[in-house]
Amino acid sequence: MSTNFDTKIFEKEKIELASTEEYIIRGGRHLFPSLPQAFDGIKQIGVIGWGSQGPAQAQNLRDSLVNTEITVKVGLRDGSQSIAAAGDAGFSTADGTLGEMFAVIRESELVILLISDAAQAENYEAILAALQPGATLGLSHGFLLGYLRTVGAEFPDNINVVGVCPKGMGPSVRRLYEQGTEVNGAGINTSFAIHQDVSGKATDYALGWAVALGAPFAFRTTLTSEYKSDIFGERGILLGAVHGIIESLYRRFKDNGMTDTDAFLNSAETITGPISRIISKNGILAVYHSLDENGKVVFDTAYSASYKPALDILHEIYEDVACGNEIRSVVAAGKRHKRFPMGNIDGTLTWVTGVSVRENRDEDSIPLNPFTAGVYCATMIAQIDLLIEKGHPYSEIINESVIECVDSLNPYMHFKGVAHMIDNCSTTARVGARKWAPRFDYNLTQQAFVSIDNNEEQDSSLIDDFRNHVIHNALAVCAELRPPVDISVVC
Repeated sequence: MSTNFDTKIFEKEKIELASTEEYIIRGGRHLFPSLPQAFDGIKQIGVIGWGSQGPAQAQNLRDSLVNTEITVKVGLRDGSQSIAAAGDAGFSTADGTLGEMFAVIRESELVILLISDAAQAENYEAILAALQPGATLGLSHGFLLGYLRTVGAEFPDNINVVGVCPKGMGPSVRRLYEQGTEVNGAGINTSFAIHQDVSGKATDYALGWAVALGAPFAFRTTLTSEYKSDIFGERGILLGAVHGIIESLYRRFKDNGMTDTDAFLNSAETITGPISRIISKNGILAVYHSLDENGKVVFDTAYSASYKPALDILHEIYEDVACGNEIRSVVAAGKRHKRFPMGNIDGTLTWVTGVSVRENRDEDSIPLNPFTAGVYCATMIAQIDLLIEKGHPYSEIINESVIECVDSLNPYMHFKGVAHMIDNCSTTARVGARKWAPRFDYNLTQQAFVSIDNNEEQDSSLIDDFRNHVIHNALAVCAELRPPVDISVVC
């Protein structure tokens, strides 16, 4: 897949990731004066929905386009409970920045559709019919494209269809944008995709959108590649896998004599604390090099035993996403939840223990447990290897499997807890995490840990592959593009 593109407004930059050339746009507030030119022909941007991404994107776009002639208007259903929240954020019917959803769609040249995936599936016909001919439909997730394919439908051929997909949840997109007032370029990376371009301006519209969100850099993908990697990723290392890994490790450590507190410290806290910080600053291999010689032996065993059981589940997830089964399951779940609402997962002993641990946390006392590190890194590398095998660009692989973990989701998990994150994420992610987390738990418990406890010989070539993996140098290149600021989650 080519990542090259043409733009009349922004300066593209070539980078080399694992001996492949990719092109990006490096963001920053110094580019904001170019936004009116990038959005040539657009008088109003309609931001539809007020879920995770809606508040962040509406406010970031508004703030980036202040003192221009472009209006950012939020569109919500009549009677929506989010109307008050949008009002608190400064959007109102009185000044023309808040309106009924379909009215805003009809009157906007750029419509950024941020309602839930289930709502998109339910309302897509009316939404597409309301778009002006020549308008641009903007998506921050390729789910709608995937859904249309499952029902044999297509986008109208008289509109632009673009994607700008932040590699982090909405609160991260907003919080880091605000931090960008102090450190230029602070933000969440985005991918962008041009699915249909009927006006010849779709690329610059997408890039303008990415810059206005405050993305440190934007990289090109396709909507197909995006929805496959995104839906897959949140069931993998972003949410589902980390949940299953922690449950399995917590139980294992308890069975081996640790207290509830120590078991949580050595599983969840190790992952969301020191492992995530090390990867964020210095890469995955740095976790290994942070261990002493005995710790490396433990890491080697845990990594080698866990890699294939994790890869097995990841293969199944990817295949279910690619063929549409996972998208169908999300839509079916949305209908089922009218009768059987989703419950929370935060009531089990693991996550109840986490509440008290966070209340009494001493960051300096959180251990870097080598066994946990081996299991977690094996799962992360397995996800990376699968995405490489499936032909995804390295920029997408790195952002979806590493950067979004350690620079967006894991810091919030560290602050609020993994269970809190899963219980409060999008329905699509929540359904997937709850469905696949037990599979990671069972595969690790029944295969990896049994193999270790039976003193079976592990495949040493897996550790050699890990030490020499191409992702390490590619990740180092992406790290150089990272602004020198960590997300602040306590605000």
